[in-house]
Amino acid sequence: MTTESHSFAMCTTRLVTHSNLWISRLSSLALLVLYCATATHAATTTVWATPHDSYSSSIGVLGCKVDTDRIAYWPSSVDCNNLCVSLSYGDRKVKLLRIDQSQGAHDISYDAWNYLTTGHGANDRPAVGGPIEMQTEELDASECKDLIHTEGHKLPLSAANSMNFLASCLDHKNGSWVGENYILYNILDSICTWGYDEPCELNWPSANQAQCKHALGTPNTLKDDPVYDIKYPSGNKVIAGSGEVVKTGGTPWGDVGGTGQENAATRGLVAGSSATFLFVWIMTMMSYGALCWI
Repeated sequence: MTTESHSFAMCTTRLVTHSNLWISRLSSLALLVLYCATATHAATTTVWATPHDSYSSSIGVLGCKVDTDRIAYWPSSVDCNNLCVSLSYGDRKVKLLRIDQSQGAHDISYDAWNYLTTGHGANDRPAVGGPIEMQTEELDASECKDLIHTEGHKLPLSAANSMNFLASCLDHKNGSWVGENYILYNILDSICTWGYDEPCELNWPSANQAQCKHALGTPNTLKDDPVYDIKYPSGNKVIAGSGEVVKTGGTPWGDVGGTGQENAATRGLVAGSSATFLFVWIMTMMSYGALCWI
């Protein structure tokens, strides 16, 4: 009897040990699923993008020296590091400079919005529509360097009107991307209609005013390097300062519609519920397996 009891105990121990092994493996799988779902959610954010057809920059970035067809006008304030985002729709993706603040909408350059929704530029096949559900992700500022058309891809700022923003970046406790990657020009406005297209030097922190070849802030008419807008919904390419049409829009694409925030939010809830269901199912199977083994 002693031998039989000992054998039964050993068998039971092996079964419990085997059960514990499977429980451990399933627990790891469940945690991995939960982690992946959380990590994916944290990496990307859903926004409802709308077209914006007039270039502007609240921090004084000069439109004549950046790609104005790839600008993000987000609700949050512009800071010294997070100036680059990606935006995707279906299988298309663009990078955008985030250098202006909207009143609440997630506006983007009309050309970028048109390309994401149709695959064509806004001047070639202009489309119309409302807010479209898209996915955005924060990128390192250096990821948008190809959108900056200056030597060394330094952020071009107005020497006369960007100093408050620049000073905050230069005084940043841990340093900042803007503080290490900027260049000042003697241009007064972001659409480059006044001033002189010349670089300026700033001896910071000894001085808080840049030194330029011509007097800083001189309202000289500037016509050499205009900023262009693509107007909604015509697709006409115009000079931002005068509105003069330089290229008319092509054949209209038509209405691409627009996904309402409520519907998109519902789909997000369903997706979240699916992930939760998967996690609960795995945990249930774990419990069931443990009970069967025990």
